[in-house]
Amino acid sequence: MKEKKTINKINIENRKARFDYEFINTYTAGMVLQGCEVKSIRNGDVSMSDSYCVFENDELYLKNMHISPYKDSGFAYTDYEPKRDRKLLLTRHELRKLHQSVKMNGLTIVPVRLYSTEKGLMKIVIALAKGKHSYDKSKSIKERDLDREMKNL
Repeated sequence: MKEKKTINKINIENRKARFDYEFINTYTAGMVLQGCEVKSIRNGDVSMSDSYCVFENDELYLKNMHISPYKDSGFAYTDYEPKRDRKLLLTRHELRKLHQSVKMNGLTIVPVRLYSTEKGLMKIVIALAKGKHSYDKSKSIKERDLDREMKNL
């Protein structure tokens, strides 16, 4: 009998992006990763707080996402760069649509959530977003506090 491989469920959220941006549309994308990066993500050694997406040569890259080197490896990665650019995998239609929105409307693309599928693939949810002003942020803080008070009653 074949044993099923148990895969850790990973669900890492970028709460700072939810606070700083208003999401217009979300997309799910794959990422091009190295083996040691996948192991580090499974350990939860990821920081997406200052990351963003940018187009280079009609391809979408994730910049400034910090994935720590895998600690339990038998040898040290001397040439490993934790904040390297990672290519995102989307359909040609989605890439074209995102590129036009970013160019014309002055919107930005931010990572929202990093998760693993049942097959063990790492997926990232990115959002086409519009930056919030300071008064919008204070409004969302007030709404959040009111929701907490209502739940406690």
